[in-house]
Amino acid sequence: MKRAVVIGATGQIGRAAVAALAGDGWDVTAASRGGGRDEDWPKDVRAVRLDREDDAALAGVIGDGCDTVVDIVAYGAAHARQLASLSDRVGSAVVISSVAVYEDDKGRGFDTQEEPDGFPEYPVPVPETQRTVRAGDATYSTRKVALERELLAVADRLPTTLLRAGAVHGPYCRSPRELYFVKRALDRRVRRILAYSGRSRFHPASVRNIAELIRLAAARPGARVLNACDPDAPTVAEIAAAIDAMMGVESETVLVDGPPPAPRVGDTPWTVPAPVVCDMSAAERELGYRPLVRYAETLPETVAWIERQLAGRDWREAFPKMAAAYGDLFDYAAEDAWSAS
Repeated sequence: MKRAVVIGATGQIGRAAVAALAGDGWDVTAASRGGGRDEDWPKDVRAVRLDREDDAALAGVIGDGCDTVVDIVAYGAAHARQLASLSDRVGSAVVISSVAVYEDDKGRGFDTQEEPDGFPEYPVPVPETQRTVRAGDATYSTRKVALERELLAVADRLPTTLLRAGAVHGPYCRSPRELYFVKRALDRRVRRILAYSGRSRFHPASVRNIAELIRLAAARPGARVLNACDPDAPTVAEIAAAIDAMMGVESETVLVDGPPPAPRVGDTPWTVPAPVVCDMSAAERELGYRPLVRYAETLPETVAWIERQLAGRDWREAFPKMAAAYGDLFDYAAEDAWSAS
């Protein structure tokens, strides 16, 4: 039986990855800071505590060796070097990166999106050959590029599949974008405002589809970079309608032709002025990847999980990371004031 070590096992991607590997016959060690386990994992999955910043602790979890390491939380050149230092005991690796590494032909990327005319205009769809931002320590994007380049440089010692994930969704997300429409439905907000005529597209990535890519990459070690997204990239208006249908509500949609008309009005977590849609043909070609689910099919479990987290709590308490990242997503007074004007 082949052995896999999953770092970051109790996060949203990690839970699904452990389940996928265990279901495929791997002997899985699930490592996380808290050492917890998911109730749906097989009983023979071994859960251990790990501070991934502790080199000795990680080496101890690897032990005499493993066939693959799946690193969900790797971030920056230091983590890449940490993994490379264990290459004599690790057969291969699968590491999560991000579509945030891409920049367009004018040098614009996610780091410039708040600047005037700073949002990137990528080809549709974006192939893995699209240029990336420079590696560095300054931002999430630059550190993910540094992670990628360090690992690709040691591919002869540690063949690594790097998965550039899109807008990740599913249960256990600390910043679930679906909250934007779920809470509105629960609050009986019958009108929603969508900028850019509701046509924004930011390619989603189900944890179940990412886990399937991890499973396939672990079984076929290699040095490669692949996009990791769903088979479809719905518009924000289509996402809103799908959540309404799933929750059994009807909403009036007000479409704004152009950017958000006022602060905190019409600006959803998917709202972008130009599409971010990734090409999945390389994963299909190199791994034989076939997505397990489409976006709308995942909504029942995602919405149910969000509702459980919200029960009896303010949304900021339930999702503090999302509140910190997006600010007030539910400024109904601002929406009503704009509508009245």
